[in-house]
Amino acid sequence: MPGSICDILPSAAAALGVPGAPDVLGLEERIGDVRRLAVVLVDGLGLHLLPQLVADAPLLASVLAGAAGQLTELACTFPSTTPTSLVSLGTGVLPGEHGVLGFTVNVPGTDRVLTHIFWADDPPPGAWQPVPTWFERLRDAGVSARAVLPEMFIGSGLTEAAYRGAEFRPVAKGEPYAPRLAAELASPGLVYGYTAALDHAAHVSGVGSSHWHAAAAKVDALLRHLLEHLPGDAALVVTADHGGLNVPEQARIDLDADPALRAGIRVVAGEPRVRYLHTEPGATADVLAAWTERLAGRALVQTREQAVAAGRFGPVRSEHLARIGDVVVTCTGDTAILATDHEPPQTAQLVGLHGGLTPAEVAIPLITLR
Repeated sequence: MPGSICDILPSAAAALGVPGAPDVLGLEERIGDVRRLAVVLVDGLGLHLLPQLVADAPLLASVLAGAAGQLTELACTFPSTTPTSLVSLGTGVLPGEHGVLGFTVNVPGTDRVLTHIFWADDPPPGAWQPVPTWFERLRDAGVSARAVLPEMFIGSGLTEAAYRGAEFRPVAKGEPYAPRLAAELASPGLVYGYTAALDHAAHVSGVGSSHWHAAAAKVDALLRHLLEHLPGDAALVVTADHGGLNVPEQARIDLDADPALRAGIRVVAGEPRVRYLHTEPGATADVLAAWTERLAGRALVQTREQAVAAGRFGPVRSEHLARIGDVVVTCTGDTAILATDHEPPQTAQLVGLHGGLTPAEVAIPLITLR
């Protein structure tokens, strides 16, 4: 079994000398003695996508060829989506424990759907996501941990849930990012960086599009800049939050255009590759049956209890259970389930998607460079 995104920051903390931090990934052996460590998460850089971008990314091409650094396969958590993965990275625990259980989730006791990337302070981040982060643990151990992020992210609910305890270094829109990130390595400790360019291009234009290839070149340039400016006692760790795949028009099903799929549903959450269906009272069995019949061979349709028992989310805290749908629909192959009456119209226009359990979505790289 590959390691997990949950193992990255504990292993980084161990490499930086934090007592009791578990080095599950053997990071100390891979990178040697360091006083400073840059961890960069490239949104959407799935392991299975690396071969497609080598023509635009000389550093990543050399890593893939075995000529630079070390490359290992890890797995992200489920659903394979950014909010869930970022909080799994930050806390080092599975989603059932931290509670950020999808791109969108129903707020229990209401009909409201919380979109985690647009979350401000309701629900309060510390209550919605109660687990301490590794940024807090580093701070408490006396190790500086800085997060260099676009200034629009600072103060958001998701940033607090994933990175609380970090010293935030906001980067203004239009300000060059790579020099800001590299400059933080002048001081010992952990420096965390994030780029969304590749994922944005995959969503808008598709994996393999010219837009996506241009984004890959920008990501590689960022990583090369960091590598060229690494102090002698520093290392660079590169990872991702998920991969992705393109979903053709004929593989898309709109639940809001299908009366059989719409019946008995109170709230729709999740995203196109993983749907959480919260049912009307007494309707769960009928919804389960209708969706199982309609999506045979195209999705795994389970009750909440079945999905939890299968270990999809890891152990789930009792207070987090109701955030998962009464019915959980996980697309297989390249199927996607749209919800045009429940979501912004741009969701249906996305070309590249993720969230499911396929290797293309779940497998992520761990790249270490000195």
